[in-house]
Amino acid sequence: MTLEIGKKAPKFKLPASNGEIVSLMELRGQNVVLFFYPKDMTQTCTEQACAMRDHYSEFAAENTVVLGISGDSVKSHVNFVQKKELPYLLLSDENHKVCEQYGVWQLKKLYGREYMGIVRSTFLIDAKGNLVREWRKVKVKGHAEEVLQAVRSLKKK
Repeated sequence: MTLEIGKKAPKFKLPASNGEIVSLMELRGQNVVLFFYPKDMTQTCTEQACAMRDHYSEFAAENTVVLGISGDSVKSHVNFVQKKELPYLLLSDENHKVCEQYGVWQLKKLYGREYMGIVRSTFLIDAKGNLVREWRKVKVKGHAEEVLQAVRSLKKK
C-alpha cells in the first residue's frame, strides 16, 4: 500500500499504554501526529519521545493528538510512559501490521547485519483523517518543532 498526501490515512486499532484500544477513526475531528520509533528506552527513541513530550501542550493547543507507535509490548510502553512522564499514549504494534501499512517496517542494516525494523518516521493526519505530511528517516534534533510548525500551518489552509 502506498501512502498519498491528501488521501485518507490507513486506519488502525491498537492497544495503548493506558490499557485501552485506540483507533484512528475515533480521533476524527482532531489532528493526529503519529510517530513511529524502533524501541522503548533506547537513547535516540527516548530523545524523540521527550521532544514530543516537551511540546505536548503546544500540540494540544492546536487540537492535535500525539501518538507514538513501536513494536514493543503494552507493558514496556507503560514503563516508558511512567519513567519519562510522557503525557500522550504509546501504541503497541507487536505484529508490525500498522508499521507495514505506513511503510515503516523495512530492512535495516547495522554493523553489516541486516534485519527488519522500524524506520523512524512521523505522519501528520488532519482532522478529516487525511494524510497531510510525512517525514521519513527522521533525525530527532529539531524534528518536534518542525512537526509543530506543520500542525500550525494547517489552520492557514
